[in-house]
Amino acid sequence: MEGLLDGPMPYLIMGAWGLSAASFLLLVVWVNSLIEEEDREYMDPLPPLLKLIWPFIQIIANFGCAFLPYDYMEATEKRLQRTGVGYLLTAEQFVALQIFSAIAAPFLVWFCLVALKESFPLGILIAPLLGYLFPNVWLSDTRKKREIAVIRGMPIYLDFITMCVEAGLNLSGALAQAMEKAPPGPLRNEFSIVLRDLRSGLTRADALRRMADRLDITEVTSFVSAVVQAEKMGASLATVLRVQAEQRRNERFQRAEKQAMEAPIKLVGPLIMFIFPVTFIVLAFPIVMKFMSEGTM
Repeated sequence: MEGLLDGPMPYLIMGAWGLSAASFLLLVVWVNSLIEEEDREYMDPLPPLLKLIWPFIQIIANFGCAFLPYDYMEATEKRLQRTGVGYLLTAEQFVALQIFSAIAAPFLVWFCLVALKESFPLGILIAPLLGYLFPNVWLSDTRKKREIAVIRGMPIYLDFITMCVEAGLNLSGALAQAMEKAPPGPLRNEFSIVLRDLRSGLTRADALRRMADRLDITEVTSFVSAVVQAEKMGASLATVLRVQAEQRRNERFQRAEKQAMEAPIKLVGPLIMFIFPVTFIVLAFPIVMKFMSEGTM
């Protein structure tokens, strides 16, 4: 056996592994060439890591997600639109990402266990489930970040829109000016979609309602309802916008005050678990050592 290991056998094994990997990559390239080239002109650029595995995602999305139920794919598409990931992935591509993550997770766990020279079979069995759930966790985290960014940026955008309307512009022109002057963010992208819907022939109320449905945020829904109601009742749009901007700003300050008041309560856990035990150890160590030294004397 040692003679075989010292001979050409290790090189043959390495060559077989290399040939298998090269054959697999050639197969992936060939199957990916059968798929029509994707038009991403109006979509966000892919992150570097996602771009690396994109051929696999495309193959799974085109050949593995065609048999999934329509209702499931529609619900996934709505989730992507609410988080803003719909500009990066389609519903089929997101499901393909889940499947790829579930397949790749056991190999990643196995590689880590081999590198650490540990044995944990249960981890390899649980890895597919965790890999499948990881994109959902990422989507939920993206949703929370997007919601916070929209709520923070809304008073600024409403101030710009209010000033433009008071200066004599209509709502479409005010939205265009706000997009030019206000800082970039998810709200800017949503207002650009509103302007695109208006140019395509939708009414102002329908375009704003579509934005409220996409974001599904209480503050945005309240703003849209107030604007639509003002148009129906013939009220002054500038006054309504001014009230909305002031209300959003007050809510922002109230939210900041609430978070500041919750900070001491949230610090209680780390204090009890980490800081207090270390403090007691530091204080008790000299006393214990003194008693021990006196006992030995």
